Amino acid sequence: MTIRLQPILFLLVLGVGGLLACAFSPQESSRTGGIESVDDARLVAAGEETDSWLTYGRTYNEQRHSPLAQIDEGNVAQLGLAWAFEMGTRRGLEATPIMVDGILYTTGTWSVVFAIDARTGELLWRHDPRVPRSQGGRVCCDVVNRGVAVYRGRVYSGTLDGRLISLDAKTGEVLFDVVTVDQSKPYSITMAPRVVKGKVLIGNGGAEYGVRGYVSAYDWQSGELAWRFYTVPGDPSLPFEHPELAEAARTWTGEWWTVGGGGTVWDSIAYDPELDLVYVGTGNGSPWSRFIRSPGGGDNLYVSSILALRPDTGRLVWHYQTTPGDNWDYTSTQHIMLADLAIDGVERKVLMQAPKNGFFYVLDRATGELISAEAFAEVSWASGVDPETGRPIEVPGLDYRNETVEVRPSPHGAHNWHPMAFNPAAGLVYIPTQEIPYFFHVDPNYEYRPGAWNLGFDHTVADEFPRDLVSGHLLAWDPVAQKEVWRAQYTGPWNGGALSTGGNLVFQGTAHGTFVAYRATDGKKLWEAPAGTGIVAGPITYRLDGEQYVVVMAGWGGAFPLAAGDAAAAAGVTQAGNIGRMLVFKLGATTKLPVVEAFERELAALPADFDAELVLEGNHTYHQWCSVCHGPGVESGGVLPDLRKALPAIYETLGDIVLKGVRVQNGMPRFDEWLGPEDVTALRAYILSRRAVLLADREAQAGAAE
Repeated sequence: MTIRLQPILFLLVLGVGGLLACAFSPQESSRTGGIESVDDARLVAAGEETDSWLTYGRTYNEQRHSPLAQIDEGNVAQLGLAWAFEMGTRRGLEATPIMVDGILYTTGTWSVVFAIDARTGELLWRHDPRVPRSQGGRVCCDVVNRGVAVYRGRVYSGTLDGRLISLDAKTGEVLFDVVTVDQSKPYSITMAPRVVKGKVLIGNGGAEYGVRGYVSAYDWQSGELAWRFYTVPGDPSLPFEHPELAEAARTWTGEWWTVGGGGTVWDSIAYDPELDLVYVGTGNGSPWSRFIRSPGGGDNLYVSSILALRPDTGRLVWHYQTTPGDNWDYTSTQHIMLADLAIDGVERKVLMQAPKNGFFYVLDRATGELISAEAFAEVSWASGVDPETGRPIEVPGLDYRNETVEVRPSPHGAHNWHPMAFNPAAGLVYIPTQEIPYFFHVDPNYEYRPGAWNLGFDHTVADEFPRDLVSGHLLAWDPVAQKEVWRAQYTGPWNGGALSTGGNLVFQGTAHGTFVAYRATDGKKLWEAPAGTGIVAGPITYRLDGEQYVVVMAGWGGAFPLAAGDAAAAAGVTQAGNIGRMLVFKLGATTKLPVVEAFERELAALPADFDAELVLEGNHTYHQWCSVCHGPGVESGGVLPDLRKALPAIYETLGDIVLKGVRVQNGMPRFDEWLGPEDVTALRAYILSRRAVLLADREAQAGAAE
């Protein structure tokens, strides 16, 4: 079968919101006829439905393990590309597809939802929620989306501008579209919803900008709000929304509510039907620095925590805080998975998480009691976790109010959102792990700016991010013994999520553009295929007509590729080559991806003889406002254009771009609320000075080659 390249721009767009609905034949209709039966019972029993992938982590326990074994360690070398679907984007793809009754449901950039025939790759319908492109300037970590939920014939998705949408699973018709946030504030949604007992659970992001986090439950049919749990207290002079916030408020000082507080719920959710508990991970404090948001100290509940909530009411049953008084952007929104493990000869119902802070946690999921916590990566901010109190033992000397400190892990995390997987037979958790340092110093001139980045530290501490500082690997971790069993080493970090299968295999996509299968027990590489671009998403597997398929979304993007400059560029992905696709593999397939020719524009020398003070001022402006998307030192990580290589017209019209928003439709925000013409002048000087350095380096390399 030849590759299916979908010409998205030529598809017929129908209806408000960009709905594209293809007519279904009777045969196609029968393929979707069973999705109405995806109810509570079917979701609870999803582990027994081996051919499907019904929810984000395949089952409510989020283990991302499939018992399918047609593809195994003995024949995986015969795996080939069956078909590929082009997503029409060159930005990050983070979604985990859902496969139910022969249909793949997934999302792309800007929160677009797709329904695709799981046998052939044919597009069945597409829904564009028409997110305003100005929203791209109110999102910390790319215009991504991690997927959908399905329930009773409906598909649910969150949008970048904070809406929860219900779509008819057969046609893509909008059934409800509700706003879940105050859209005057910089909230966003990138997570996949979850459905539990007829309620659609959704959180939000935005803590980098200064918002207050919460998780909400909406009625599956009407879209009416059922309950909302705020993760941090608001203004204590006003009544608290629920009693848990009174306890939380005692752990805060100062006037935190004026700068947001943070604690956003932007990714992980798991559910235990037997205990009837929903587990939610919460994000960092806002601003990042506790010296600013809570100057008198305190644990700042419930930031960087795991919460156990009742799905019917949203009431808190227990909480565990992984990083009290979070000072480093150590979110606990990373993947939460549930398992039953034999610990000290006793079977325990446990919850497992590897959050950003570098420790692997095993908790009793009924009570929140800490069972164990050990470092799975290099950790310099704490020497361990006290087994009696459950609190990290922070290392002294890391007060960054008066001096710059280096900390590991970085805010990119020892493990970020990229899903883990658990193989029950091997007893191993597979963690996309990374080693990245970071440098902190409080911004002496910090002031809260509504709608802008509000981190509280000095962005100009480092104006480059060399690739030799970072690395990444897939880590096989024994959660009972709390030790490493094997690792697959990569050059760089930000590699994709993991999938475990009954064929004794672990699949993972890589930042450098391959899709790999390892033997689950010892990590031997058994198969590798080119992906055309970097992979950050988690794979799935399913079976149709007796054939097993493996699927992954390929598209380089997210926080690290945007903000890490040279360290991200080391992956070798270019903006031109970052063609987003869904890749579908099966045994014996032979489809080839088209080759994208590399193109490097000749760069003309432009004026770069600027006053040193002007360049220094531009350096500060750039790293305060631009580097989070265009990279430190004006070095692109392969997602957005490299500003050092722009056409001369870009520099000439920089004022219109920055202050008037002439490229808002491309996702480039305007900054006239905070910057003026003099800032643009300095910014232009700094960018052109960096262009001159690039040209000088190229000349030197050419001379050395001769």
